[in-house]
Amino acid sequence: MTGQQQPKITVLLVDDHAIVRDGVRSFLNAQPDLEVIGEAGSGLEAVSLAESLVPDVIVMDLIMPGMDGVEATWRVRKVSPRSQVIVLTSYHEDTHIFPAIKAGALSYLLKDVEPGELADAVRAAARGEAVIHPRVATRVMQELRKDPDREMNPYATLSEREQEVLKLIAEGLSNAAIAERLVLSEKTVKGHVSNILSKLHLADRTQAAVFAWREGIVRREQG
Repeated sequence: MTGQQQPKITVLLVDDHAIVRDGVRSFLNAQPDLEVIGEAGSGLEAVSLAESLVPDVIVMDLIMPGMDGVEATWRVRKVSPRSQVIVLTSYHEDTHIFPAIKAGALSYLLKDVEPGELADAVRAAARGEAVIHPRVATRVMQELRKDPDREMNPYATLSEREQEVLKLIAEGLSNAAIAERLVLSEKTVKGHVSNILSKLHLADRTQAAVFAWREGIVRREQG
């Protein structure tokens, strides 16, 4: 109708580099239909702002001190389910792509994206539509073709011993403590941890613990 204006798409920017946030904010705010309503310099701050601001879209960096973008994505999707997450990062390795997608990111873009493409991705995310960088999309398709069941139940790809180690990681045990509990050498435990991260496409122990709790693996065993 004449005189009625559509509400702007609200955006939360998350990046530990202020210069990156400044550039993205300036461009997005120049768009008539987009509005940056908050900025976070860490994953922890992102979760807090997502809960209080409930933005339509969150543009999320992955590598940040403290809580990384993968854990932050998982947490913001819990506190603000209606907020869609766009990963904007320089990293396109499997150890970053798959954990981010599993954590709930809708879109995955690299920082060499054109400004206009980012704006279009924000608009698409607000409609619930994913935008994936071509290089990343290729990896996702290759992985799905290689083993379609893996995405359905990645936990099942672990050996029985690896499953035991994953549960103990989720309980907060160190490699030395796990070795003592399972009567193994610490070197053997390190090998199991490496295999777990590789099979689940995770970057570190923190992500492994988040995966175990998110999938209910620890609670299921305790119950």
